[in-house]
Amino acid sequence: MKRMELGKILFLLLCASLAVAGVVGAPQTCPANDLGGECGDADDWKGEFFPGIPNIKYEGPSSKNPLAYKWYNAEEEILGKKMKDWLRFSVAFWHTFRGTGGDPFGSATKFWPWEDGTNSLAMAKRRMRANFEFLRKLGVDRWCFHDRDIAPDGKTLEEANANLDEVVALAKELQQGTEIRPLWGTAQLFVHPRYMHGAATSSEVGVYAYAAAQVKKAVEVTHYLGGENYVFWGGREGYQTLLNTDMGRELDHMARFLEAAVAYKKKIGFNGTLLLEPKPQEPTKHQYDWDVATTASFLRKYGLLGEFKINVECNHATLSGHSCHHELETARINGLLGNLDANTGDPQTGWDTDQFLTDVGEATLVMLSLVRNGGLAPGGINFDAKLRRESTDVEDLFIAHIGGMDTLARGLRNVAKLIEDGSLDELVRKRYESFDTEFGAQIEAGKVDFETLEKKALEWGEPKVPSGKQELSERIFQSAL
Repeated sequence: MKRMELGKILFLLLCASLAVAGVVGAPQTCPANDLGGECGDADDWKGEFFPGIPNIKYEGPSSKNPLAYKWYNAEEEILGKKMKDWLRFSVAFWHTFRGTGGDPFGSATKFWPWEDGTNSLAMAKRRMRANFEFLRKLGVDRWCFHDRDIAPDGKTLEEANANLDEVVALAKELQQGTEIRPLWGTAQLFVHPRYMHGAATSSEVGVYAYAAAQVKKAVEVTHYLGGENYVFWGGREGYQTLLNTDMGRELDHMARFLEAAVAYKKKIGFNGTLLLEPKPQEPTKHQYDWDVATTASFLRKYGLLGEFKINVECNHATLSGHSCHHELETARINGLLGNLDANTGDPQTGWDTDQFLTDVGEATLVMLSLVRNGGLAPGGINFDAKLRRESTDVEDLFIAHIGGMDTLARGLRNVAKLIEDGSLDELVRKRYESFDTEFGAQIEAGKVDFETLEKKALEWGEPKVPSGKQELSERIFQSAL
């Protein structure tokens, strides 16, 4: 019996040694959901988060492959630029890696394989690795983040900053040897209860100071990672009622806050563009930067026009009663168009649904403004969009982004058709041709007074007003789709 037991022990030891040798000799490719494994929290973890998802390639309009681009061909030149340079796509970290599918009426529906249900520092690092794999497979070089989305908050500001530093150090490491960089970063100044009255517009000076410290840190890490822009979205910079609000004082405070941000940006040598993102309401009843025109007026009043540009979000445009095209054009003609958050809302709902843009006509109008602007660089197109609550497969993350990218790429191709055809531009030119005269040029130069205009009116008599040709312009536009 003893000999048999000894033989069994030797056999087991031999098997174990062979197993160890096999593990040591094999590359470390732990599955993404191996949360309890030895390499689960290791800094050099090399698991694959999206097994079975290939690098997404361009296959052309006839492709039936949902994991391929039909219209977006990154290196193809359109109107003198590569598509990737016109579009400068970016992935939103918060929707893609922190979106749970939860809503006011239901709990989370998305449980990605790599998640362990915590908001630990180890989990934050795992998400960052997933983010970089996602970007590589999608073929996108830019991403956007809120500070508290990529790293857990802390019990103190010092602890929160230390957490952020650790995750950012990993992001910096993952960037090496790639062209991946943040399109922009921002501070999350709307979730924590301290910001219930706002951040830069809070009635409490302690909250104002805390928000400034949080923005200071977020600007620093954006700069450290090579970010090209920094965004301010004032989700709680507004009011619920004017009865308890000193609106003038709050607006003054917000201006002082932004002035301090400009000064600090320059002090640390951050050359990125500072962006304001308008939204009319939600979560506040009224947000101070309601739309592009309101935001431009604010910047003009406080002498900040040369320091900021605007990040237009399409769903915010419709919430303010405008089209995305209107908001883009308003920003463009004021020299303020800096970035686009590409998404859309449902016309049958009245809130910010953050859906991926799939309407080719809408995308063509969007790209018409962007082309007229000469592009967005150093800004870009960020997909501030999320999967629907009912979409719960990992591949849905790819399918949604591919669809959004293809839609905007198709819009760009349509704009090229419109420009090459020239009919729409000619229709607009002819509509205003009476101002292309010598007298019209004098009016546009501000050299004609009311007395002179009155003389012309008496001389010319009743003016003949031609058709605006709206239906023809719409037919020309539709022919490019």
